[in-house]
Amino acid sequence: MISLFKDVYERRELLWILVARNLKIRYKSSALGFFWTLLNPIFLIIIYATFLSILKFNTGEPEFLPMLVIGIIVWQCVAMCLGDSMQTILGNSTLIKKTAFPRIVLPLAMVKANFVNFLLSSVILIIYLQIVGMPMSAAYWLPVVMLTHFALCLGVSLVVSCVNVFFRDTEHMVSVLMLAWFFLTPIIYALDYIPSRYRALAFLNPLTGIVTAYRAILMSSKTAGAGLLVMSFLIAWIVLVVGTLLFQKLQIRFAEEL
Repeated sequence: MISLFKDVYERRELLWILVARNLKIRYKSSALGFFWTLLNPIFLIIIYATFLSILKFNTGEPEFLPMLVIGIIVWQCVAMCLGDSMQTILGNSTLIKKTAFPRIVLPLAMVKANFVNFLLSSVILIIYLQIVGMPMSAAYWLPVVMLTHFALCLGVSLVVSCVNVFFRDTEHMVSVLMLAWFFLTPIIYALDYIPSRYRALAFLNPLTGIVTAYRAILMSSKTAGAGLLVMSFLIAWIVLVVGTLLFQKLQIRFAEEL
């Protein structure tokens, strides 16, 4: 594992070149280009606010819209990483066959590019939350939550990207699993909606702890006990370790499968 970190560090220039390439590809032929990163969360807030008002859905709960927007933006980052991971290895077959470099750089660059989008969206989100009067609390924990969020995105992306090389049905399976994961995570509903007897079980889903922690920091909402959050965060890091080990084991067969 230490040798892997050393290899990635030595290829850090390649890593950032790939991050820049991924960002350019996402906004290629777009008139507004990278500016869409800032516009998307703004449109998201406006659309949800408009339709929730028209439908009079939870209008008596002023915290519902901020809670929903936080959950959606956090989920979008995970969904984008999973979607892009399908082609992270398959789409770079020429590079893999002809160039010697640590293959883990490819999914790492993809996740970093998506996190650039997430961080910029978070700036708009924080501005919005301040405008509507949502107080931040324990902001010093925000880097820890973001780093754990990144670890989870990278872990699942490593698993999906390498498994998809050998089993091309992975794309269809992941789309179904993502739908289940979305509804099993308190993204469009509050943590309180989960019965107390099932709450500990819900935190076995690492994204539950991450979304809950974001809401607790950004809008001072209720959170679970520290033990449940620690468990959820620990599982996220375990996913990263497992994903890294699996990727390292399978990468030696990439060239012959592509």
